[in-house]
Amino acid sequence: MAFTMAHTNINVFDLDASIDFYQKALGLSVKRVKENPGKFKIAFLQDDRSSCQLELTWLADRQDPYNLGDNETHIAFTADDFDAAYRLHKEMGCICFENKEMGVYFISDPDGYWLEIIPAK
Repeated sequence: MAFTMAHTNINVFDLDASIDFYQKALGLSVKRVKENPGKFKIAFLQDDRSSCQLELTWLADRQDPYNLGDNETHIAFTADDFDAAYRLHKEMGCICFENKEMGVYFISDPDGYWLEIIPAK
């Protein structure tokens, strides 16, 4: 029996702002959208290299931004040009933590989810 990762889901408060962020910050594009008007809208984003998708879920009845608690989880992305990625994210003002000793940094999306940026090996 074999398993393949299909997607990771996060719920977002403003779907359009999140899509814009992920397109600009990480080069992801919307591959498909599922919608139940008045209830939810889900956008599946993907890069051009892997089959794993990021599922962004917006719930119509959500009134307040999500409380991420201690936010002890993250999603990691490799950057083929780490220095250019760092410059872009610095310009965007979304770097929230740097670990220079490990050679990685984290950016924060519009909802406060942390995304780790690591150099390609």
